[in-house]
Amino acid sequence: MLDTMDIETEAAIELDHRHVAHNYSPLPVVAASAQGSWITDIEGRRYLDCLAAYSAVNFGHRNPELTATAHAQLDTVTLVSRAFHSDRLGPFCAALAALCGKDMVLPMNSGAEAVESGIKIARKWGVDIKGVPAGQANIIVARNNFHGRTTTIISFSDDDTARRGFGPYTPGFRSVPFGPDDPYADAIDDAIDDDTVAVLIEPIQGEAGIIVPPDDYLPRVRALCTERNVLMIADEIQSGLARTGRTFACDHWGVVPDIYLLGKALGGGIVPLSAVVADRDILTVLHPGEHGSTFGGNPLAAAIGTTVVDMLRRGEFQTRSTELGAHLHTRLDELIGRGVVAVRGKGLWAGVDVDPVHGTGKQISLALADRGVLVKDTHGSTLRFAPPLVVTADELDWAVDQLAGVLTETGSH
Repeated sequence: MLDTMDIETEAAIELDHRHVAHNYSPLPVVAASAQGSWITDIEGRRYLDCLAAYSAVNFGHRNPELTATAHAQLDTVTLVSRAFHSDRLGPFCAALAALCGKDMVLPMNSGAEAVESGIKIARKWGVDIKGVPAGQANIIVARNNFHGRTTTIISFSDDDTARRGFGPYTPGFRSVPFGPDDPYADAIDDAIDDDTVAVLIEPIQGEAGIIVPPDDYLPRVRALCTERNVLMIADEIQSGLARTGRTFACDHWGVVPDIYLLGKALGGGIVPLSAVVADRDILTVLHPGEHGSTFGGNPLAAAIGTTVVDMLRRGEFQTRSTELGAHLHTRLDELIGRGVVAVRGKGLWAGVDVDPVHGTGKQISLALADRGVLVKDTHGSTLRFAPPLVVTADELDWAVDQLAGVLTETGSH
């Protein structure tokens, strides 16, 4: 049992506790190696990874194609900053722009950086192109959103844990209900005024519990943005890059945003890599000196990102996510009424609401870890399943069987 940790595990966790800032509350598993869908801890125990680093490891741990790219690039050049050109940056940006059906890419590192960059670009576009008075731009966001934890982003978050004590908060945002609570986007329509420059939205809300909007919602948001001369910004950092069975979650509804925000899996689970992708008339509002990043678009990340785009072009991961996702959801749906209250999601992404009588989401996650399955809780009693897209049907069956076992055990108490 994880509550009776071995000495090596306990020592490693204690060292973290003393010297690592306490901004996370991880499960008591100390990873030492990983391959494909599996993580091995320092004691040699193996765990099926059903979180995939919040979708950053979509293509599996140490994917051979991606690690080969990384090894090759390590032997040439890894960083020159944007003070110079590199032979890897242009090909990466051209490939990613083509994948998105756009013209240009602004490369960054973390997902939060991509969101912050998207906000800056939308505000600059509002001033330079739309004619919004400087300092007056507003951006519409969805309630229960998760776009990161930087100061600007937490200013429009509903998460009191992320906000409390970190004020003063950045103005310029209007929060409205999301999807199921506003199926026709009427609240967005009402919130738009002459100074609105963008609607920033997750096509499927991840941290909120894998909340999928009604089918009419995103097409209506797209139409409103077009009608009212407002940029539609899709945060596809968790939902994109084949996670839901399409290259982008927006593809499920035939919606093309003005700006894609990408990250996590874009770096292949090897390096941080994020991007803002849009057409020329939007991204050319940035001029030299107005925005930057020393590591943004570095040759190592760009080489890996180019390989990621090549893999996505083949379509195999989208197909796997669609087919295996249907299998996962079928199996999880069988647990409704047997300790599970609801299951949501698309592709290999599922939010599982557990009846609180069985315990909190954290308690269920700990019990699953004892059985060799790694998931993460959110919002009290919701579990998130997001395994690497290289997972097999047999592995998914085994994971769901372990959840069924935990629910049987906790239901008998």
